[in-house]
Amino acid sequence: MNKIVEIKDITVGYDNKTILKNVNLTIRNDDFIGIIGPNGGGKTTLLKAILGLIPVQSGQINFLQNGEKVPDLHIGYVPQSNNIDRSFPINVYDVILSGLSGERSLFSKFSKSHRHSVEEMIKLLDLENLKKRPINQLSGGQLQRTFLGRALVGNPQLLILDEPNSYLDKDSEGKLNDLLQEISKSLAILMVSHNISSVRSMAKSLACVNGGLHFHPSTNIPTECLYEFY
Repeated sequence: MNKIVEIKDITVGYDNKTILKNVNLTIRNDDFIGIIGPNGGGKTTLLKAILGLIPVQSGQINFLQNGEKVPDLHIGYVPQSNNIDRSFPINVYDVILSGLSGERSLFSKFSKSHRHSVEEMIKLLDLENLKKRPINQLSGGQLQRTFLGRALVGNPQLLILDEPNSYLDKDSEGKLNDLLQEISKSLAILMVSHNISSVRSMAKSLACVNGGLHFHPSTNIPTECLYEFY
């Protein structure tokens, strides 16, 4: 299938400390790549580099469309739950609507089409009874679905998730996993997870990150080997 992201020999770090070195990865439009590795190994750093939130010290991150380089890519992003300010006074509907902010000018209103897209996303994620509820009144699973809706409402080409199953109970985790499996049929997914068993059950391939990156084209790797080395 078509390449959408090509990462070539990137080195990334903070404050003169190298976190990732000589990392290579290709993401195609039908990929579901699970990213695993130890704490501090550079998993979130890799996501931030792809999102353009931190600069690379060397190497290149190229975005492609139909085999040609393009300036950017429409990426949906769901951050770690502990990075979300739940005290911010906003409800479910408006969180999802904010995912379309880049499709309007600074002083224009959201269109009927924008609001229709939000309503459709709310139905898809089974949030109809919660759309006016403030986010500080949501369970962990409801909050994750809300931010997933924000990431998806603009029809991204790539969905990036950073530890989406953190702080979820087993029932909520199962529902989210089923939803991600369905979503993966129509767009590429890059997902960081500390839960090796969960990510192996969903992803098509694995990227093991610990200062560098080792790509495995399948998830058929003995669990004990993964725990030992990553």
